[in-house]
Amino acid sequence: MKFGAIVVAALILSAIAAHFLLGDPGYVAINVRGYLIEMSVPVLVGLAVLLVVTVWLLRRLIQAPRRLGEAAGRYRAGRAGLKLTRGMIEVAEGNFARGEKLLARAASTSDTPLFNYLQAARAAHLQGNDTRRDEWLKLAYEHTPEAANAVLLTQAEFQLDREQYEQALATLRRLEENSRDHSHALALLGRLYFRLQDWTQLADILPRLQKQGRVKQETLDAWTVRVHREKFERAADGEAVIAEWKNTAKRLRANTTLLDAYYMNLMRTGMHDKAEKDLATALKSEWRPSLVRLFGLVEGPDPSKQLKRAEGWLAKHGEDPDLLLAAARLCLRNELWGKARSYLETVISLRATPEAYQEYGRLLTQLGETDAAADAYREGLGMVAEGPLPAIPHLQPDKV
Repeated sequence: MKFGAIVVAALILSAIAAHFLLGDPGYVAINVRGYLIEMSVPVLVGLAVLLVVTVWLLRRLIQAPRRLGEAAGRYRAGRAGLKLTRGMIEVAEGNFARGEKLLARAASTSDTPLFNYLQAARAAHLQGNDTRRDEWLKLAYEHTPEAANAVLLTQAEFQLDREQYEQALATLRRLEENSRDHSHALALLGRLYFRLQDWTQLADILPRLQKQGRVKQETLDAWTVRVHREKFERAADGEAVIAEWKNTAKRLRANTTLLDAYYMNLMRTGMHDKAEKDLATALKSEWRPSLVRLFGLVEGPDPSKQLKRAEGWLAKHGEDPDLLLAAARLCLRNELWGKARSYLETVISLRATPEAYQEYGRLLTQLGETDAAADAYREGLGMVAEGPLPAIPHLQPDKV
């Protein structure tokens, strides 16, 4: 289109020039170092045009190899793009082997081989071929070293998916060396430490995870609670338990799992008196069945006073199975067998649980009702067993 317009314009200009020059063609004389060149104006114009055309043709000839190369490159890139698209479609449709082949073949002529190799690695991973997967990842790194983080992240995700935790840890630590506080790498590291139950390392990176904001707050809270639980359980004494509780964020102190761990470890370290007082204060502020259950496990300094407090709550919460179970346990501590039996039978009628049956079986054994005790233990075990249980041999009362 452009060339045609130039030709038309040249013809028009030539016609106009011929009109003026035919009447008087003019005369041109050029003297160069004693040589005299004479010609008419039309001849000079013709030579000038010929020179321009010659230069233009030479320029086109010189550029031809490069232009041909560019055209061939565009063709190959187009073909590579088609293969990439077809390869991704095959992988998406579940034809992983065919998709991998198409992606790999297109990589050598693709403008973005990194993407081809990463997708080929994914196809190999979905086939369960970890060796070939890692080979594609290696090629991706070799072709695009500046994308090392992207390759390492992809590799870590594949390793986590395959539960290759040691390899994933090595990959993520290498990435951590390359780019500290990389948000996605840090999130993967947090998930890995949680799966490995490496609570110490998870505790170390929790502040950084909180700052990055890449992991959902709900997940971070769950990880934080688990880390605190571990610290409670490792605490050497009650003071360490209390110190860890003070380090717990206020918004997490209402968490049932965390409260359970805190009070259980207060009891484990012998701080029953504090556990009893704190539980009574907490229940006065907010009635929570989970805390009532713990109150029945506390071995306070005055069992009678503790039972009186629990029975005082029964006036308002008489149908609460957790409170009835707590009262029954406190009755057992006070050797009030009849009361304990009444409470336990009420609990079982309201909401039978393995805990209730265990305490009931213990009481019946104490009372010498071994057949009934065996039945109670069997009922409790049956609530947690996957299949039916064989009959439990009848227990014999302890002989003094």
